[in-house]
Amino acid sequence: MSRDSIRDIPLPADIEAESFRIIDSEVPQPRPYDGGEWEIVRRMIHTTADFEMLDLVCFHPQSVANGVAALSRGGLVVTDTEMARKGIPVRRMDPLGCEVRCLMNDPRVAEAAKRNGTTRAFAAVDFALDELHPSVWVVGNAPTALIRLVDRVREGAPVPDLVVGMPVGFVNAAESKDYLMDSSIPHIAVKGRKGGSALAACVVNALAEMALRKSR
Repeated sequence: MSRDSIRDIPLPADIEAESFRIIDSEVPQPRPYDGGEWEIVRRMIHTTADFEMLDLVCFHPQSVANGVAALSRGGLVVTDTEMARKGIPVRRMDPLGCEVRCLMNDPRVAEAAKRNGTTRAFAAVDFALDELHPSVWVVGNAPTALIRLVDRVREGAPVPDLVVGMPVGFVNAAESKDYLMDSSIPHIAVKGRKGGSALAACVVNALAEMALRKSR
């Protein structure tokens, strides 16, 4: 490959804009998603370079509206990994008055997991539900967390405004997402084994961009 084939696009915003332009051009209309759903799926493709997302992303009918509304009113976002938390930048959250927390390293969660013989992901869900009452859940890694969250809601815990359910892997990842999608909880999920913290975080970033536009 010659150097001449490499484009000079030095600014991050310009790189992102060109990436979205390429994605739009490679997924001509009519698309399988439109409006806010397309904004989210397009950002997911941008994050992964995986056009299979077009066949894998599932939206609850209220998911986009709920997510934008929750962020617009400064709702608490809880993630299952530090990677997901760091993937949702304060430059988007602070103007909305939102906080993003991960409880996996909280000593109270670690103690509860040890005492009850569970994973920290499981214990973190219980702690967040009982003490923090998050508006938006972001699960990109731990099927245990997603299964526990759905179980608790079915047992009577408050229904979150939105659950971004995207655990990745081979053990209960696909099954945990099926369990979420079979529930009445507003969700954005990815069918099958694919997912991950970066993918889950980018969904919140897309929703935050919509909320920020709404506030202007």
